[in-house]
Amino acid sequence: MGIILILFPLLLAGVVALWPWERQRPLFLPLVNTVTLTLSIILAYNPSGAVWGDWLQLDAVGTVILLALQGLAFALSFYVVGYLRYRKERSNRVFTVSWLVFLGLASLVVLARHLGLMWVAIEGTTLATAPLIYFNRTKESLEATWKYLLVLSVGIALALLGTFFLAYAAFQVGLPPTLDYPTLIAEAHRLSPAWLNAAFLLLLVGYGTKMGLAPMHTWKPDAYGESPGAVGALLAGGVTSLAFLAILRAYGIVAAAGLASHFSALLTGVGLFSMAVAALFLLGQKDLKRMLAYSSVEHMGILLLGLGTGGAALYGMMYHVFTNAATKGVLFLTAGNIHRSYDSKKIDVVQGALRRLPLSGAVFLLGFFAITGSPPFGPFFSEFSILTAVVQQGNLFIAIGFLALLFFVFFGMGKTVLHALQGPIPPGTPQTPYREGVLTAGVPLLLMVVVLALGVFLPPGVQQWLQNAASELGGHL
Repeated sequence: MGIILILFPLLLAGVVALWPWERQRPLFLPLVNTVTLTLSIILAYNPSGAVWGDWLQLDAVGTVILLALQGLAFALSFYVVGYLRYRKERSNRVFTVSWLVFLGLASLVVLARHLGLMWVAIEGTTLATAPLIYFNRTKESLEATWKYLLVLSVGIALALLGTFFLAYAAFQVGLPPTLDYPTLIAEAHRLSPAWLNAAFLLLLVGYGTKMGLAPMHTWKPDAYGESPGAVGALLAGGVTSLAFLAILRAYGIVAAAGLASHFSALLTGVGLFSMAVAALFLLGQKDLKRMLAYSSVEHMGILLLGLGTGGAALYGMMYHVFTNAATKGVLFLTAGNIHRSYDSKKIDVVQGALRRLPLSGAVFLLGFFAITGSPPFGPFFSEFSILTAVVQQGNLFIAIGFLALLFFVFFGMGKTVLHALQGPIPPGTPQTPYREGVLTAGVPLLLMVVVLALGVFLPPGVQQWLQNAASELGGHL
């Protein structure tokens, strides 16, 4: 079944590429995403169904990433149908094909038990998402696409070198060179510590570039700012989660070798540094989508802080993968609606959005409160879980720094969001033909309900998946 999860979107991408009818082509996206989400849920309850020889398997950590990714892509696919009907001036062939190719490769990233195969799939997702960023065909989107490809190519090259170092860490001590993840975990205590440490540092920088951790985040503001809202949501909630999974794989090997303490302080420091850089750029930010890009940098830092803290923070970290993905979906989709209504994403032009787009404006406001860690939404509880673990370990200065940075982020984003939403619609605002539709307004509303549900009532099944993932990581820590 795991191989079907990978091949089905790739095969349908070929069908979509040959499909002659422009209007019907986007309908393949919700069809395929419905199938892949269903298969993902089945595999979550029966992971043995994902096994395919020595190449594919699904573990507890991969289950959380897979469900978060597939759930987000499922919701976004319905939004995209409404969005592409509005953007009739653009051919949707490349967009829909690229989306489906990404979906298949993303599943391969999660299921791959061979770290070399995982690297190939991650590089494939970079190439598949580049045309999505360039959808608007503007000078700015072209520049953003090239920056995305160039910066991430450097990162993925470093990750490749780190992957080679992992194999050499085995070869150096007389073991057969291998990139099989379960084998590396089992033999971790025998690997060369020097080569293993070097491998992890390269993998952290390489895959951290794809996550958008500071200071390797320079591609994010342009890529998120110039791409359609649904693509920004896919990048922020999906692509970054795949890169984080790759770091979790590398850290699992290091921790199984008993070297976790060597990197805990580094991971915590990089996490806090990413939050600090994001907070700095969020103060006085005047572009809605770039604001969300820096928010993504912040939340990648929170994930790394949870990993560096370890212990009970691992549950909150995996919980945050879910809450961040859903909330970013809310914000990018509603920001996209606002952008199209005003034909601008600058708050010098965007004012009074609550009056002009009552539903999208209200959901965007709720999404702001959620992403900044306000109760009773899901991100509050995932961040609180991490904070509690930090305090329990006696790291009070880290806890104070964490809270202070959350406050600055809230203040910076709040000023931008309230300026865009409040007040009357400015005179001379462009009168665009865009109006809120059932899909373009309804999907972010439903995602907002999910974000609230993740805070108010976490289903027992989801709790079990999170606990299993935290336990699996804790077993290595």
